[in-house]
Amino acid sequence: MEHELTDTNATEQEQETRCGFAALVGAPNAGKSTLLNQLVGAKVSIVSRKAQTTRALVRGIAIDGPAQIVLVDTPGIFKPKRKLDRAMVASALSGVADADVVALLVDARRGLDEEVEAILTQLAQAKAPKVLVLNKVDIVPREKLLALTAKLNEREKFEETFMVSALTGDGVQDLLHALAKRMKPGPWLYPEDQLSDAPLRLLAAEITREQIYERLHDELPYQSTVETDIWTNQKDGSARIEQTIYVAREGQKRIVIGEGGKTIKAIGAAARREIAEAAEQTVHLFLFVKVRENWAEDPERYREMRLDYPKGE
Repeated sequence: MEHELTDTNATEQEQETRCGFAALVGAPNAGKSTLLNQLVGAKVSIVSRKAQTTRALVRGIAIDGPAQIVLVDTPGIFKPKRKLDRAMVASALSGVADADVVALLVDARRGLDEEVEAILTQLAQAKAPKVLVLNKVDIVPREKLLALTAKLNEREKFEETFMVSALTGDGVQDLLHALAKRMKPGPWLYPEDQLSDAPLRLLAAEITREQIYERLHDELPYQSTVETDIWTNQKDGSARIEQTIYVAREGQKRIVIGEGGKTIKAIGAAARREIAEAAEQTVHLFLFVKVRENWAEDPERYREMRLDYPKGE
Protein backbone atom coordinates (compact mmCIF):
# COMPACT_ATOMS: atom_id res chain seq x y z
CA MET A 1 0.00 0.00 0.00
CA GLU A 2 2.84 2.37 0.91
CA HIS A 3 4.56 1.50 -2.37
CA GLU A 4 1.47 2.54 -4.37
CA LEU A 5 1.25 5.84 -2.49
CA THR A 6 4.86 6.65 -3.38
CA ASP A 7 4.15 6.00 -7.07
CA THR A 8 1.07 8.24 -6.96
CA ASN A 9 3.11 11.06 -5.41
CA ALA A 10 5.75 10.70 -8.11
CA THR A 11 3.08 10.91 -10.83
CA GLU A 12 1.58 14.01 -9.20
CA GLN A 13 5.04 15.55 -9.08
CA GLU A 14 5.48 14.95 -12.83
CA GLN A 15 2.06 16.43 -13.58
CA GLU A 16 2.96 19.57 -11.64
CA THR A 17 5.79 20.45 -14.04
CA ARG A 18 5.02 23.68 -15.89
CA CYS A 19 6.80 25.60 -18.61
CA GLY A 20 6.20 28.57 -20.89
CA PHE A 21 7.38 31.91 -22.26
CA ALA A 22 7.19 35.32 -20.60
CA ALA A 23 8.01 38.34 -22.78
CA LEU A 24 9.53 41.42 -21.14
CA VAL A 25 8.58 44.48 -23.19
CA GLY A 26 9.08 48.19 -22.67
CA ALA A 27 10.63 51.36 -23.98
CA PRO A 28 14.41 51.55 -24.46
CA ASN A 29 16.21 51.88 -21.11
CA ALA A 30 13.17 50.79 -19.07
CA GLY A 31 15.44 48.25 -17.35
CA LYS A 32 14.41 45.01 -19.10
CA SER A 33 17.91 43.52 -19.26
CA THR A 34 18.59 44.32 -15.59
CA LEU A 35 15.26 42.73 -14.63
CA LEU A 36 15.97 39.64 -16.75
CA ASN A 37 19.33 39.13 -15.04
CA GLN A 38 17.66 39.49 -11.61
CA LEU A 39 14.93 36.97 -12.46
CA VAL A 40 17.45 34.42 -13.78
CA GLY A 41 19.93 35.09 -10.99
CA ALA A 42 22.86 35.46 -13.41
CA LYS A 43 24.03 37.71 -16.23
CA VAL A 44 22.42 36.60 -19.49
CA SER A 45 21.69 39.98 -21.07
CA ILE A 46 23.92 43.03 -21.35
CA VAL A 47 23.08 46.26 -19.56
CA SER A 48 24.06 49.75 -20.63
CA ARG A 49 23.06 53.36 -20.07
CA LYS A 50 22.89 53.64 -23.86
CA ALA A 51 19.35 53.15 -25.21
CA GLN A 52 18.53 50.18 -27.47
CA THR A 53 21.43 48.05 -26.23
CA THR A 54 19.52 44.78 -26.57
CA ARG A 55 19.22 44.00 -30.28
CA ALA A 56 17.94 40.44 -30.61
CA LEU A 57 15.64 38.32 -28.47
CA VAL A 58 17.64 37.11 -25.47
CA ARG A 59 16.08 34.22 -23.60
CA GLY A 60 16.92 33.71 -19.96
CA ILE A 61 15.72 30.63 -18.11
CA ALA A 62 14.37 30.92 -14.56
CA ILE A 63 13.00 28.22 -12.29
CA ASP A 64 10.43 28.74 -9.57
CA GLY A 65 9.39 25.49 -7.87
CA PRO A 66 8.01 23.11 -10.54
CA ALA A 67 7.83 25.89 -13.16
CA GLN A 68 10.44 26.73 -15.77
CA ILE A 69 9.98 30.25 -17.16
CA VAL A 70 11.66 31.12 -20.45
CA LEU A 71 12.05 34.89 -20.14
CA VAL A 72 12.35 36.75 -23.43
CA ASP A 73 14.19 40.06 -23.14
CA THR A 74 12.98 41.96 -26.20
CA PRO A 75 14.67 44.96 -27.78
CA GLY A 76 13.05 48.21 -26.68
CA ILE A 77 10.04 49.07 -28.83
CA PHE A 78 10.48 52.49 -30.40
CA LYS A 79 9.86 54.31 -33.68
CA PRO A 80 12.27 52.63 -36.10
CA LYS A 81 14.19 54.77 -38.58
CA ARG A 82 17.01 52.57 -39.87
CA LYS A 83 17.10 49.00 -41.14
CA LEU A 84 18.65 47.73 -37.91
CA ASP A 85 15.96 49.55 -35.89
CA ARG A 86 13.19 47.92 -37.95
CA ALA A 87 14.74 44.47 -37.47
CA MET A 88 14.92 45.04 -33.69
CA VAL A 89 11.29 46.16 -33.39
CA ALA A 90 10.13 43.20 -35.51
CA SER A 91 12.11 40.94 -33.17
CA ALA A 92 10.45 42.50 -30.11
CA LEU A 93 6.94 42.08 -31.53
CA SER A 94 7.62 38.44 -32.46
CA GLY A 95 8.58 37.83 -28.82
CA VAL A 96 5.20 39.19 -27.74
CA ALA A 97 3.29 37.07 -30.28
CA ASP A 98 4.80 33.81 -28.98
CA ALA A 99 4.46 34.53 -25.25
CA ASP A 100 2.22 32.88 -22.65
CA VAL A 101 2.32 36.08 -20.61
CA VAL A 102 3.51 39.59 -21.44
CA ALA A 103 5.12 41.81 -18.79
CA LEU A 104 5.13 45.51 -19.67
CA LEU A 105 8.00 47.20 -17.87
CA VAL A 106 7.57 50.95 -17.33
CA ASP A 107 10.19 53.30 -15.91
CA ALA A 108 8.18 54.82 -13.04
CA ARG A 109 10.21 58.06 -13.21
CA ARG A 110 9.25 58.67 -16.84
CA GLY A 111 5.68 57.42 -16.48
CA LEU A 112 3.20 57.29 -19.36
CA ASP A 113 5.22 59.01 -22.07
CA GLU A 114 4.99 58.84 -25.86
CA GLU A 115 7.07 55.64 -26.07
CA VAL A 116 4.87 53.80 -23.55
CA GLU A 117 1.76 55.03 -25.40
CA ALA A 118 3.12 53.49 -28.63
CA ILE A 119 3.79 50.16 -26.88
CA LEU A 120 0.29 50.08 -25.36
CA THR A 121 -1.11 50.47 -28.89
CA GLN A 122 0.98 47.48 -30.04
CA LEU A 123 0.04 45.41 -26.97
CA ALA A 124 -3.68 45.85 -27.63
CA GLN A 125 -3.31 43.21 -30.36
CA ALA A 126 -1.54 40.69 -28.11
CA LYS A 127 -3.76 37.79 -27.00
CA ALA A 128 -1.62 36.66 -24.06
CA PRO A 129 -2.48 37.84 -20.53
CA LYS A 130 -0.57 40.97 -19.52
CA VAL A 131 0.96 42.15 -16.26
CA LEU A 132 2.27 45.61 -15.47
CA VAL A 133 5.70 46.06 -13.88
CA LEU A 134 6.66 49.50 -12.59
CA ASN A 135 10.44 49.73 -12.30
CA LYS A 136 12.67 52.09 -10.26
CA VAL A 137 9.94 52.46 -7.62
CA ASP A 138 12.58 53.00 -4.92
CA ILE A 139 13.19 56.53 -6.23
CA VAL A 140 9.58 57.61 -6.95
CA PRO A 141 7.03 58.92 -4.36
CA ARG A 142 4.24 56.46 -3.51
CA GLU A 143 1.43 58.86 -4.58
CA LYS A 144 2.97 59.14 -8.04
CA LEU A 145 3.22 55.33 -8.29
CA LEU A 146 -0.46 54.86 -7.39
CA ALA A 147 -1.57 57.52 -9.88
CA LEU A 148 0.59 55.98 -12.64
CA THR A 149 -0.78 52.48 -11.87
CA ALA A 150 -4.35 53.77 -12.18
CA LYS A 151 -3.60 55.60 -15.43
CA LEU A 152 -1.93 52.58 -17.08
CA ASN A 153 -4.65 50.19 -15.96
CA GLU A 154 -7.23 52.49 -17.55
CA ARG A 155 -5.38 52.15 -20.86
CA GLU A 156 -4.90 48.38 -20.84
CA LYS A 157 -6.36 45.42 -18.98
CA PHE A 158 -3.49 44.19 -16.79
CA GLU A 159 -4.15 41.14 -14.63
CA GLU A 160 -1.73 42.32 -11.93
CA THR A 161 0.59 45.23 -11.17
CA PHE A 162 4.04 44.77 -9.63
CA MET A 163 6.34 47.42 -8.20
CA VAL A 164 10.00 46.52 -8.43
CA SER A 165 13.52 47.83 -8.42
CA ALA A 166 15.34 45.76 -11.02
CA LEU A 167 18.62 47.22 -9.81
CA THR A 168 18.28 46.14 -6.16
CA GLY A 169 16.03 43.11 -6.76
CA ASP A 170 13.28 44.48 -4.52
CA GLY A 171 9.89 43.00 -5.50
CA VAL A 172 11.42 40.75 -8.19
CA GLN A 173 10.64 37.45 -6.41
CA ASP A 174 6.92 38.33 -6.24
CA LEU A 175 6.96 38.90 -9.99
CA LEU A 176 8.79 35.60 -10.57
CA HIS A 177 6.17 33.67 -8.54
CA ALA A 178 3.35 35.33 -10.51
CA LEU A 179 4.93 34.49 -13.87
CA ALA A 180 5.50 30.89 -12.71
CA LYS A 181 1.78 30.49 -11.92
CA ARG A 182 0.93 31.49 -15.50
CA MET A 183 3.09 28.78 -17.10
CA LYS A 184 1.20 25.90 -18.69
CA PRO A 185 1.47 22.30 -17.45
CA GLY A 186 4.10 20.40 -19.41
CA PRO A 187 7.73 19.27 -19.48
CA TRP A 188 10.62 21.71 -19.13
CA LEU A 189 12.22 22.82 -22.40
CA TYR A 190 15.76 23.22 -21.04
CA PRO A 191 18.02 21.36 -18.57
CA GLU A 192 17.74 22.57 -14.98
CA ASP A 193 21.22 24.17 -14.96
CA GLN A 194 20.86 26.07 -18.27
CA LEU A 195 20.46 29.83 -17.78
CA SER A 196 20.10 31.05 -21.38
CA ASP A 197 19.49 29.82 -24.91
CA ALA A 198 22.13 32.20 -26.30
CA PRO A 199 25.30 30.42 -27.46
CA LEU A 200 28.38 31.36 -25.44
CA ARG A 201 29.94 32.85 -28.59
CA LEU A 202 27.06 35.33 -28.86
CA LEU A 203 27.05 36.15 -25.14
CA ALA A 204 30.82 36.74 -25.28
CA ALA A 205 30.38 39.18 -28.18
CA GLU A 206 27.59 40.96 -26.31
CA ILE A 207 29.75 41.27 -23.18
CA THR A 208 32.51 42.95 -25.21
CA ARG A 209 29.93 45.26 -26.82
CA GLU A 210 28.70 46.22 -23.34
CA GLN A 211 32.23 47.13 -22.29
CA ILE A 212 32.64 49.31 -25.39
CA TYR A 213 29.46 51.18 -24.45
CA GLU A 214 30.59 51.52 -20.83
CA ARG A 215 33.84 53.21 -21.83
CA LEU A 216 32.78 55.10 -24.95
CA HIS A 217 29.19 55.97 -24.09
CA ASP A 218 29.31 59.50 -25.47
CA GLU A 219 32.07 59.11 -28.05
CA LEU A 220 31.06 56.09 -30.13
CA PRO A 221 27.84 56.06 -32.17
CA TYR A 222 25.20 53.43 -31.54
CA GLN A 223 26.06 51.55 -34.74
CA SER A 224 28.98 49.38 -33.74
CA THR A 225 28.90 45.62 -33.35
CA VAL A 226 31.08 42.75 -32.13
CA GLU A 227 31.40 39.22 -33.49
CA THR A 228 33.16 36.20 -32.02
CA ASP A 229 35.22 34.79 -34.90
CA ILE A 230 37.16 32.00 -33.18
CA TRP A 231 36.59 30.12 -29.92
CA THR A 232 39.15 27.38 -29.35
CA ASN A 233 39.11 25.26 -26.20
CA GLN A 234 42.75 24.44 -25.45
CA LYS A 235 44.39 21.41 -23.82
CA ASP A 236 44.91 23.22 -20.50
CA GLY A 237 41.13 23.88 -20.22
CA SER A 238 41.35 27.55 -21.19
CA ALA A 239 39.71 29.16 -24.23
CA ARG A 240 41.35 31.30 -26.91
CA ILE A 241 38.77 33.76 -28.23
CA GLU A 242 39.20 36.13 -31.15
CA GLN A 243 36.61 38.86 -31.71
CA THR A 244 36.18 41.61 -34.28
CA ILE A 245 34.72 44.99 -33.39
CA TYR A 246 33.07 46.52 -36.47
CA VAL A 247 32.75 50.30 -36.71
CA ALA A 248 31.49 52.50 -39.54
CA ARG A 249 34.41 54.94 -39.95
CA GLU A 250 38.18 55.18 -39.55
CA GLY A 251 37.79 57.87 -36.87
CA GLN A 252 35.68 55.50 -34.77
CA LYS A 253 38.39 52.84 -35.06
CA ARG A 254 40.90 55.27 -33.53
CA ILE A 255 38.48 56.02 -30.68
CA VAL A 256 38.04 52.30 -29.87
CA ILE A 257 41.79 51.64 -29.92
CA GLY A 258 42.65 54.76 -27.93
CA GLU A 259 46.01 56.42 -27.43
CA GLY A 260 48.72 53.78 -27.40
CA GLY A 261 46.02 51.08 -27.40
CA LYS A 262 44.90 52.00 -23.87
CA THR A 263 41.16 51.94 -24.56
CA ILE A 264 41.01 48.59 -26.33
CA LYS A 265 43.24 47.06 -23.62
CA ALA A 266 40.83 48.25 -20.92
CA ILE A 267 37.81 46.96 -22.90
CA GLY A 268 39.53 43.61 -23.44
CA ALA A 269 40.54 43.18 -19.78
CA ALA A 270 37.02 43.91 -18.48
CA ALA A 271 35.34 41.75 -21.14
CA ARG A 272 37.76 38.87 -20.51
CA ARG A 273 36.89 38.78 -16.80
CA GLU A 274 33.14 38.66 -17.50
CA ILE A 275 33.43 36.10 -20.32
CA ALA A 276 35.58 33.88 -18.09
CA GLU A 277 32.90 34.04 -15.40
CA ALA A 278 30.13 33.19 -17.88
CA ALA A 279 32.12 30.38 -19.54
CA GLU A 280 33.53 29.11 -16.20
CA GLN A 281 37.01 28.77 -17.67
CA THR A 282 40.18 30.82 -18.13
CA VAL A 283 39.90 33.04 -21.22
CA HIS A 284 42.55 34.53 -23.52
CA LEU A 285 40.77 37.29 -25.45
CA PHE A 286 42.11 38.94 -28.61
CA LEU A 287 40.27 41.96 -30.04
CA PHE A 288 40.56 43.36 -33.56
CA VAL A 289 38.90 46.53 -34.88
CA LYS A 290 37.74 46.77 -38.49
CA VAL A 291 36.01 49.49 -40.46
CA ARG A 292 32.99 48.23 -42.37
CA GLU A 293 31.09 51.26 -43.61
CA ASN A 294 27.78 49.61 -44.44
CA TRP A 295 27.72 46.75 -41.97
CA ALA A 296 24.10 47.58 -41.06
CA GLU A 297 23.16 46.75 -44.68
CA ASP A 298 24.82 43.31 -44.59
CA PRO A 299 22.38 40.36 -44.05
CA GLU A 300 25.24 38.27 -42.62
CA ARG A 301 25.66 40.70 -39.71
CA TYR A 302 21.95 40.30 -38.90
CA ARG A 303 22.26 36.51 -38.84
CA GLU A 304 25.15 36.84 -36.36
CA MET A 305 22.84 38.90 -34.10
CA ARG A 306 19.94 36.39 -34.55
CA LEU A 307 17.83 39.04 -36.29
CA ASP A 308 15.83 38.75 -39.52
CA TYR A 309 17.07 41.07 -42.25
CA PRO A 310 14.21 43.45 -43.20
CA LYS A 311 12.85 42.45 -46.59
CA GLY A 312 11.42 44.41 -49.48
CA GLU A 313 13.86 47.31 -49.32
